[in-house]
Amino acid sequence: MVEPVVRPFVMRLLVAFLAGLIAATLFVALMVRQGIAPFEMQPPPVPLARISLGSDDFPALKNDNLLRAARGEPVDRVPVWVMRQAGRYLPEFQEVRAKHDFFTVCRTPELACEVTMQPLRRFDLDASIIFSDILVIPQALGITVEMKPGVGPVLPEPLVGPADLERLNQTGTIERLKYVGEAITMMRRMLEGKVPLFGFTGAPWTLMGYMIEGGGSKTMSKAKAWLTDHPEASQKLLDILTDQVVDYLVMQVKAGAQMLQVFESSADHLSKEQFLSVSLPCLKRIRVDLLRKLADEGVPAVPMVLFAKGAMHSLAEQSETGYEVLGLDWTIDPEEARKQVGPNVTLQGNLDPQDMYKSPEELRELVLTMVRKFGKHRYIANLGHGITPQTPIESMTVLVKAVHDAL
Repeated sequence: MVEPVVRPFVMRLLVAFLAGLIAATLFVALMVRQGIAPFEMQPPPVPLARISLGSDDFPALKNDNLLRAARGEPVDRVPVWVMRQAGRYLPEFQEVRAKHDFFTVCRTPELACEVTMQPLRRFDLDASIIFSDILVIPQALGITVEMKPGVGPVLPEPLVGPADLERLNQTGTIERLKYVGEAITMMRRMLEGKVPLFGFTGAPWTLMGYMIEGGGSKTMSKAKAWLTDHPEASQKLLDILTDQVVDYLVMQVKAGAQMLQVFESSADHLSKEQFLSVSLPCLKRIRVDLLRKLADEGVPAVPMVLFAKGAMHSLAEQSETGYEVLGLDWTIDPEEARKQVGPNVTLQGNLDPQDMYKSPEELRELVLTMVRKFGKHRYIANLGHGITPQTPIESMTVLVKAVHDAL
């Protein structure tokens, strides 16, 4: 007698369950059709570095002395930063390198940002510079680059003759370098507006030298031989590298770089005549083409530094390239440099890195003298080249404080 009562109840329960299942299926199908992933299909959160951000999304800049100095505006204090400030002289950097090889750090935004932050936690610096390497461009073109302990960069299959230019894969290079842009975007967030962030690149002649020599060289004899033995191929290679540098810098600015530095680190291997005919045209074109491409995309330009180590003989010519800032090596007196470039270009430099090994008292006096020679207007304090691995950490503290105390 109970069965007639139970059967309708079970049937109603079954119908309700099936109706709910059909409704849920239709709901999921509708979400997928509209491009919305249902809850059980949600991917993991996208890392910050992979998110495309515009400049309006970044924290407001709190210390803009670097940018003001580059533009020739009044500053609260002389800004100071150091080439290779994130590097081997820091024990925390050594800890990272003990776990990861050099280019893994470069290619991993989280690691690159951690290393970039390290000197800012210790010193009252006025700028950060993204951790990377100038040789990522040859890598992106298909040239193998290895960082060997005690040796430095090694390119085991260098360019031997003009036919080797066919090995360069110019398609998709910027896509292969997107990890640098991701690190820049992530770093802008991590900085929270503390100081501006530099992007950078190697200059075409310097990159050409590494690609032909197979690593660093004291003579650049093979690369210089290309200039005389293969002039057309040399120009073709310089043009390829210039194009890649321009696109690479465009990407960095769009990712959030607030200032750029072009490192012509091997200019000292060229005579003045060679520098003006081989290097400087590329450096000029980088500036011109970069500004044009940024304007075409509606992206504001950022100040640029040109650092041509060993080319202090051509400061007057460099001052006409349009770069807001010229980096100086330690071989030129600040007052002489100012005479050569005139009043409308900012100067950066130029303490001898070896001075960082002197006593704190000697170092402080050298820095005070240097800064007072340059003056407070249109000046950014730095070394005349990168800081060396055995530099005492105390020297960085002395340097930064002396710069800020000088004027």
